[in-house]
Amino acid sequence: MLSNTGIILIILTLFLSFLIIYISVVNIKEKNNIIDKKIYHYTFYQVIFSILSFLTLLAGFINSDFSLINVFENSHSDKPLFYKIAGTWGSHEGSLLLWINIIVVFSFLFLIYNKKSNKIFRLYTLIFQNFLILGFLIFLLFNSNPFSKIYPIPLEGLGLNPILQDPALVIHPPLLYVGFVGSSIYFSAAMASLVSNYKGKEFALSIKPWILISWCFQTLGIIAGSIWAYYELGWGGFWFWDPVENVSLMPWFAITALMHSVIVLEKRNSIYSWVVILCLSTFILSVTGTFLVRSGILNSVHTFANDPSRGIYILLLLAIMIFASLIIFFKNNKRETYNFQIQSKETFILINNWFMFFFLISVLIGTLYPIFLEALTQTKISVGPPFYSIVIFPFIVLFLIVMAIGPKISWIKGGYKKINFAIIILALSTFLNFLIFKIFGSYSILSNLIIISSIFLIIHSVYDLFGIVKKNVQFDLSRIISHLGFGLLIFFIGINHNYSIEEDFNLKVGEIKNFHKYQMNFKSLEKNDRKNYQAIVGNFILIDKKKNLKEFLKPEIRVYSSPETLTYEASIKTKIYSDKYLTMSNITRSDYYNIKFQEKPFMIWIWISAIMISIGGFIRLFKKGELK
Repeated sequence: MLSNTGIILIILTLFLSFLIIYISVVNIKEKNNIIDKKIYHYTFYQVIFSILSFLTLLAGFINSDFSLINVFENSHSDKPLFYKIAGTWGSHEGSLLLWINIIVVFSFLFLIYNKKSNKIFRLYTLIFQNFLILGFLIFLLFNSNPFSKIYPIPLEGLGLNPILQDPALVIHPPLLYVGFVGSSIYFSAAMASLVSNYKGKEFALSIKPWILISWCFQTLGIIAGSIWAYYELGWGGFWFWDPVENVSLMPWFAITALMHSVIVLEKRNSIYSWVVILCLSTFILSVTGTFLVRSGILNSVHTFANDPSRGIYILLLLAIMIFASLIIFFKNNKRETYNFQIQSKETFILINNWFMFFFLISVLIGTLYPIFLEALTQTKISVGPPFYSIVIFPFIVLFLIVMAIGPKISWIKGGYKKINFAIIILALSTFLNFLIFKIFGSYSILSNLIIISSIFLIIHSVYDLFGIVKKNVQFDLSRIISHLGFGLLIFFIGINHNYSIEEDFNLKVGEIKNFHKYQMNFKSLEKNDRKNYQAIVGNFILIDKKKNLKEFLKPEIRVYSSPETLTYEASIKTKIYSDKYLTMSNITRSDYYNIKFQEKPFMIWIWISAIMISIGGFIRLFKKGELK
């Protein structure tokens, strides 16, 4: 019943996409500025049918309908309701259906909320968006159908991957998908702009809110994924340059560059071609990430699937998108000439873009190089933190300084008029870094420069914020909050990197380990039966010998039966100034357990700083008039 209902709803959505494209083409030829009411009706029906198809799959998971292969492979009747719901998008098929729903919803909302835009531009945007919808719907129906049946019907399901049974993983994919898939609408709008010759400030205003929406949600999605990896995977840090982490970061670099560039197009009616390239690149990078994650090419705990046929289809779709966008771009775009003054806001925004693309290319090379090397030479290598530290971190110093100075410069030809003020702030930043250096201990020259430049940005942002509070100057609050958040993020990452403590040792019950200023006592083990798994809990006492303070840590080894899986859960004691982080794993045929202890300074402030960056975007999004 659910299978037939779901498939019918998907076919209806598919049929409506063809109908919308056809009627839009006919409506473009009509010499008026009125969009046919049928288009509004059909896009509304399309949204309804698409959402109903997702709700149908959701009902299958909630009711444990194991006649659906997708439910059988990703759920179990004993699973808590929370994780049954999460199982809907916890698989390749379900996540693809969610992906399609978001594309459809963005298509409808763009049509409704962009009524001030040119008719032909809106209709072409709708046409290109529905070609994308068709491509993914065909992929869903013929290769990744979430409503495929299984017979005979199993009595029980295999269960959801235990590492996905976590609250952060419930919200992480939807947030990230709104960011990734949301970029489809300004991909389509950019193509429509080229075809309809709808350019300049009007085009910038039409896509600006959608850029902000997708940027904010993508930022939150990356943060949620980072927090999940921190406490669930036992890595003990905020970022590990895992290949799937990287493919979420690459579109973020492009969209951040776009978010700044569209301001230049709006204010100065310039760099239109560059804005279009960034619009196209952002969604293409999102689909590239989808290809890498779902094709089995990447080796990561995050990957969804290991099915080459899926990879081939997405690669084909990606190739069509790239070639179509290149043909339309070169056929319809005219060469622009820029004549910006060196000391102008436009130039500093472009410098921001150059940094973003340098970071993007560095991450792209670090992610794809091992894949090509293995394909050509059968040699397996991994590119990790050392590569990115050498390539990216030196440029962070200049990037932070540009972020601090750029907003103080006026449009066209402003110049930086507060050189003495900047010198004072730089001196203060250097002094504060010297205090940190002397009180807590030494670190590298590069770390010194990064921390000095991050403090430089923080002080600039706090000064601007103080100006707003005093109401004696007009500043952009959203920019100040985001830049302050970024400065704090880099500062706390620098402190965290230089002053973290990591210890790896083996203990058995009853033994004591002394290291640094701590004493670790492996007190006992206990076994607990939970609803969804069995937990072997280690009871550890951590004593700070200098402060004579005790902390109790309880890492777990969890044994899941559906599916049969062993996971290692960290015990984390979070305080305002540091995290104590402990994991344990059993050593085969031994009474010993491998213990990994980490002390991570200011971890909670890394998350708070990252969230501040996203809050800045939401402030701009809901600024008066932004969503009109």
